[in-house]
Amino acid sequence: MSHDIAGVRAQFPALKAGWAHFDGPGGSQTPQPVIDAVADALAGPLANRGAVTLGERNAEALVTGARQAMADLLGADPSGIVFGRSATQLTYDVARTLAKTWAPADEVVVTRLDHDANIRPWIQAARAVGAVVRWADFDPATGELTPEDIGAHLSDRTRLVAVTAASNLIGTRPDVPAIARLAHERGALVYVDGVHRTAHTPVDLAGLGADFFACSPYKFLGPHLGVVASRPELLRTLHPDKLLPSSDEVPERFELGTLPYELLAGTRAAVDFLAGMDPEASGARRSRLVTSLTSLERHEGALRRRIEAGLAGFPEITVHSRAAERTPTLLLTIDGRSTQDACRHLAGRAVAAPSGSFYAVEASRHLGLGDGGGLRVGLAPYSSDDDVDRLLEGLAEFLSAGPRRAGAPR
Repeated sequence: MSHDIAGVRAQFPALKAGWAHFDGPGGSQTPQPVIDAVADALAGPLANRGAVTLGERNAEALVTGARQAMADLLGADPSGIVFGRSATQLTYDVARTLAKTWAPADEVVVTRLDHDANIRPWIQAARAVGAVVRWADFDPATGELTPEDIGAHLSDRTRLVAVTAASNLIGTRPDVPAIARLAHERGALVYVDGVHRTAHTPVDLAGLGADFFACSPYKFLGPHLGVVASRPELLRTLHPDKLLPSSDEVPERFELGTLPYELLAGTRAAVDFLAGMDPEASGARRSRLVTSLTSLERHEGALRRRIEAGLAGFPEITVHSRAAERTPTLLLTIDGRSTQDACRHLAGRAVAAPSGSFYAVEASRHLGLGDGGGLRVGLAPYSSDDDVDRLLEGLAEFLSAGPRRAGAPR
């Protein structure tokens, strides 16, 4: 198996601008087939879904095609694929719906490792019905969040555990299957934020033990959209607020208003692109996805190790991404220097590596970094050895310039 980096990069018009992109965790660049799919969907006849006119049939095909594509990507049932404006919006919708089944003194477990989109909706939903929120901490020295960290907060009153499949700040990949087993033993549901992980590794909904799995196509080369995957039989037990004339079938009962058909076309195209990144991948789309994403994991892992080896030569830099299992995402701080300044310096050399806490504010605070976070270096399918060289050279230049004198112009 091999990741066709040259072939992949050739498909991204944005790369012609000459930037080295380490900002993928915030949103990836878009390949030409995805751009074309969005345009083609808008160029053809479209109408509300149906089976009579060409526009109706086109809309129906775009929806069903996107559901099947996401089901193949996540190892899920297409009837359990819900589309929405964003993963955040969908999480709020699910939280409000599940909270209807909670009683005062029921409990919800959240973690300090998570993006706020998998924390605040649950806190606010719990508060609305008088449920109790339990916090599971991770080890700031190692970045690890263990099943025991979460298990210590479980009880017979636990109704839901919300946990990330991979930290968007430091890349930590908790043992979600073990966490899910502990939660299920207590009769709790498990909501997994897979937004960051889906871009880097094969995902299997059943293997993870997730009752709900949220992700965002724009993090894996697609358009801006949100997806939640679940079991259709579980979705049928839930009753979100909806309009009276709208469908009560699953998964449509969770999709409010007309779906963005052109974005669904782009989502399907993004999944197909992922499936074709390894030229040796063969068989059905699910099989090709597993092969290609496994190859990508190796490619990105090799680049991550190159970056880590280079950073080891800079004693001023602290790398906060230390977990044994993690995505190719590194959070850096620099002794005596502002990572915002480092970000600006790199941008001046056409290297995109943003600074901040990236909505993982609880994780940033728990690491002792306050709300400021650090410089985040994230890899994507189009990341190359040349990109890594430019990053390391840019950081070396920034460090060699020395601290900015107080009052000196920027």
